[in-house]
Amino acid sequence: MGEGADLNGPAIRLAIGELAGEFGLTHRTIRHYEDEGLLTPERAGTARVYGHRDRARLALICRGKRLGFSLAEIKDFLNLYDTDDAQIEQMRYMRSLARGRILALEQQLRDVQQTLSELRTIDTQISEHLRRNGITETHGMEEKHS
Repeated sequence: MGEGADLNGPAIRLAIGELAGEFGLTHRTIRHYEDEGLLTPERAGTARVYGHRDRARLALICRGKRLGFSLAEIKDFLNLYDTDDAQIEQMRYMRSLARGRILALEQQLRDVQQTLSELRTIDTQISEHLRRNGITETHGMEEKHS
């Protein structure tokens, strides 16, 4: 999750709408990430102002979500940036998360393959039964032949 996201880049100032638009998210989603402690924008009066760190963290949040990680896992990962300059613990934690996710996805893949096999068997059995009863399938519709 960590590649390509530099938390200490050049100074930028983005409004919530700009950040939301850049990532294809709603304002509400970004505020939710704030409520969860994932983003900590500065305030300019009543407006939120997002900097490079927030933008980089949001990129990591989005990537983590795409990979199927929970917000709690993403938060733990992001918090390691603040405590481990060498990022060794962050890398170990991410590797552990990635390995766990790989195992879970491999099991899901086996489950899906098993389900597909069972559904194909059912489809074949039904098609054979229909054929024995003189029913043929044309474009998804069944016709009875007398």
